[in-house]
Amino acid sequence: MTRATIFHNPRCSKSRKTLALLEERDVDVEIVRYLESPPSVKDLDSLCTLLDVAPIDITRTGESRLNELGLSPNDDRSRQEWLQILHDNPVLIQRPIVHCEGKATIGRPPENVLDIL
Repeated sequence: MTRATIFHNPRCSKSRKTLALLEERDVDVEIVRYLESPPSVKDLDSLCTLLDVAPIDITRTGESRLNELGLSPNDDRSRQEWLQILHDNPVLIQRPIVHCEGKATIGRPPENVLDIL
């Protein structure tokens, strides 16, 4: 059986649809409610590596929290700084992110998850 981890926000329609796609395909899903249990800096770094993106690329740049923190997507911050910002402010993390057997994707659109199963 295929196993996957979804970084899930149940209030997000894309996250709910992505989870439903996984369940429809009988994937053994570990659900991480990342707003309640933020991924560690190390886990975020691993996800970025699997996604082959920089931390800013998994940042919800339209969130008001980014402005509240005085941040911009164009800020010249290190990878470690962005990872720490995401860990400290999980509302800024794109959703959902699915990790499955050494691969990862962002479920926007939800069908993206099919490429890693």
